Amino acid sequence: MPSTPRPLRRLGFLTIGLFDGADPGKGHESTLEIIELGERLGFDSAWVRHRHLQYGISSPVAVLAAASQRTSRIELGTAVIPLGWENPLRLAEDLATVDVLSGGRLNPGVSVGPPMHYEQVKEALYPDTADAEDFSYERVRRLLDLVRGKPATDFSGVEGFEVFADVVQPHSPGLGRRLWYGGGSLGSARWAGEHGMNFLTSSVVRAGDPRDTYDFAEIQQSHIREFRAHHPDGEAARVSQGLVVIPTDSATPEQRARYEAYAAQRLPRTTSPQGPARLLFAPDLVGTSAELAERLHAHAGFREVDEVAFALPFTFGHEDYVQILTDMATSLGPALGWRPGTAA
Repeated sequence: MPSTPRPLRRLGFLTIGLFDGADPGKGHESTLEIIELGERLGFDSAWVRHRHLQYGISSPVAVLAAASQRTSRIELGTAVIPLGWENPLRLAEDLATVDVLSGGRLNPGVSVGPPMHYEQVKEALYPDTADAEDFSYERVRRLLDLVRGKPATDFSGVEGFEVFADVVQPHSPGLGRRLWYGGGSLGSARWAGEHGMNFLTSSVVRAGDPRDTYDFAEIQQSHIREFRAHHPDGEAARVSQGLVVIPTDSATPEQRARYEAYAAQRLPRTTSPQGPARLLFAPDLVGTSAELAERLHAHAGFREVDEVAFALPFTFGHEDYVQILTDMATSLGPALGWRPGTAA
């Protein structure tokens, strides 16, 4: 039974938006069609990953601007924008613009740390300031302040025929409460809570002290509780869980076999912490909606949340995503207590 009664209130999904480098338009169009399908199926949110110098969405804000014009209800999120690649002031302008275009549906998720392969990319990214860039939580705090309306400059007023503001324009007042931090450690969970953000927890966590448990669900549960313990909203603070969950109710035998092979191939990395960062991965969940609901209700992390953004596997095809999302909305969601259109 749940440690606290939290029926699933918001059902979302996450996609990476893969594309063929020789024909990138097709992959981007597929992502937009999947988001449109999600809205038709009643999902509460659709999230896109962020990838640089890879064959996945490099500009999620631009993609979600397009999605905002092809949908009317579904919330649109980023999971997550790595701020090491971004100027917080410029990003704040882009986020506010898309939030206005979407009618207040944007949910920006961010993270910190140096860009991946920083030694190889820093000359292209920060040719003059590479060694001086700050990739700490301070970068998130700058973004928070700018989105929430704190002055970006000490100048405002009229100069000739032009009018200048001292805060980011456009200003979207509700956006400041819809900023998410994507974290996998106790420290990041605590920081997000202390700064009044929402918290995204995914299928990857830091294992922490070698003497601690290697149980993924228990570690994730501890992060969620740490976040809420330091958030002004306490137990009402928003947390979204993002496991890889693949329902097979309407899948063909070939699809089921491929899904099971995918999960089996990735299973060995879940048995112990990986790499210097001691990252612990959650097993991918594959099965019927009834089987998945049983496993999720037994998951210590899932029992702490009332909203999810289940991750679609990176390498599947468009028709696979259609089947998975349809089963999520029509079978798995209801088995978890969710109903379309019930989100506030």
